[in-house]
Amino acid sequence: MGKKGKKEKKGRGAEKTAAKMEKKASKRSRKEEEDLEALIAHFQTLDAKKTQIVETPCAPPSPRLNASLSAHPEKDELILFGGEYFNGQKTFLYNELYIYNIRKDAWTKVDIPSPPPRRCAHQAVVVPQGGGQLWVFGGEFASPDGEQFYHYKDLWVLHLATKTWEQVRSPGGPSGRSGHRMVAWKRQLILFGGFHESTRDYIYYGDVYAFNLDTLTWSKLSPSGSGPTPRSGCQMSVTAQDSIVVYGGYSKQRVRKDVDRGIQHSDMFLLKSEEGREGRWAWTRINPSGAKPTPRSGFSVAVAPNHQTLLFGGVCDKEEEEILEGDFLNDLHFYDPARNRWFAGQLKGPRSEKRRRRRGKKAEPRGTDKQEVEHTSTQEPLEVIREVVAEDGTVVTIKQVLAAPGLAGRPESDVEDSPEEAGVPPVEPSPRSNAMLAVKHGRLYLYGGMFEAGDRQVTLSDLYCLDLHKMEEWTVLVEMDPETQEWLEETDSEEDSDEAEGAEGGREDDEDEDEDSSDESGALHPSARPGEPFADCLPARDRAALAEAGPGRRRAQRPGEEDAESRPGHGQGFL
Repeated sequence: MGKKGKKEKKGRGAEKTAAKMEKKASKRSRKEEEDLEALIAHFQTLDAKKTQIVETPCAPPSPRLNASLSAHPEKDELILFGGEYFNGQKTFLYNELYIYNIRKDAWTKVDIPSPPPRRCAHQAVVVPQGGGQLWVFGGEFASPDGEQFYHYKDLWVLHLATKTWEQVRSPGGPSGRSGHRMVAWKRQLILFGGFHESTRDYIYYGDVYAFNLDTLTWSKLSPSGSGPTPRSGCQMSVTAQDSIVVYGGYSKQRVRKDVDRGIQHSDMFLLKSEEGREGRWAWTRINPSGAKPTPRSGFSVAVAPNHQTLLFGGVCDKEEEEILEGDFLNDLHFYDPARNRWFAGQLKGPRSEKRRRRRGKKAEPRGTDKQEVEHTSTQEPLEVIREVVAEDGTVVTIKQVLAAPGLAGRPESDVEDSPEEAGVPPVEPSPRSNAMLAVKHGRLYLYGGMFEAGDRQVTLSDLYCLDLHKMEEWTVLVEMDPETQEWLEETDSEEDSDEAEGAEGGREDDEDEDEDSSDESGALHPSARPGEPFADCLPARDRAALAEAGPGRRRAQRPGEEDAESRPGHGQGFL
């Protein structure tokens, strides 16, 4: 009895010790969350000083990623909200609202009283009712050093007709999260997935919620069938048959203590409302045919004409013994739900080239015979290799594979319209992840994102346009030379660390500072000097985390973290 009693006491002692440690960790985590809440409250106090709507014509927005870009339902405008930027030492978060007038090719910054707090990795959905509404849910805020994160669970609506923000408070909604996906389905918002991270742990979600736009109420759905495993940063879109498609995404699994491995999902599911049974949904796994995208994370998504889903870019990673190598991508893929088939998006090339070829000999360049023209029209992909010297003197080798142009979503026999000069590098967005996409009048608009060159993160502010009906070539609307972007090296000094954690909290222009202040803090406006596409296909220290992550998930790797995959992530977010 005595020995047994001692064992029981020893067991209870271990349990008490574990409980104390858990309590301390919980207390520390809560303290960090309270610090971030205080910082957020500080910025909301600054925003409260805005008492009227001010619309100011401006230069294109500063570089950012994980923002949202949405097409106005009634006007020829694009709406950019939120996002993040990292200059090598400090993380900046935004709650700015920009309007891009497509016809005038002009930007306007719109300051509205009482906006949502600064955030990135949120979701924004536009609906037509009431003159147009932009609904925003969730996302995250980060400390300036990029090591602490606060996940929002608030719901906001921007009334586009009156340019007013309103917070919609409704119980029973999703928990705080980032990297979730949200779509408009009939008169509801359907939300899936995402993740939440604290200094102690992380969790990925596979739950589904519906928000009724008429009753302004949340409800949690319980679909039947086998659905996707918990994940963030996936593709989510509505089909012409009123089903919802979910593809890919990112999550992590623990392989041993303090070591996690990232998973780039490539499975696909259909979420469908059961006919005649209101509120009842069902999951079905589907296996589409065609040219499927390679596994990747950090890709961007938009809905193309004819309800096809468009997927752009991202980063494809390979892991070997805690070493992560990956390539940033700039390819296009289309999913046709009517045929349950993937197509590679290939461009025909400039219209002028096509017309010269159709006119026969009259259109052929002088001194070029028919055999030469036929040869150039069937050229193999071209590999371009060049070297760039970074600020620290490091020579960075950059490789870009230029695919031979063709037609998107058409049989290979239709690809005779490829350009004559296939060897000339086409105008196209550089490979990147976490870019923002929007489609208006059959044209795809792509803004910003990021890629890595060695240890340097390059955040972009360029804007491209592609006519999805013609599929000929990209048009550059805003150019940026990535090599002009300022990059501040990380420092371990306590003084610099304290300075980086100052109360700016991720804004370059708090308290209505001059617009040019962003230049001083590293968030540069796009260079007016044209720059050729800066293609980066380099190994990255921890690409998987940032490809699906909010601010600083690679940068904030703390001592004791074996690899970058131990940082969770969420993806583009955001569109």
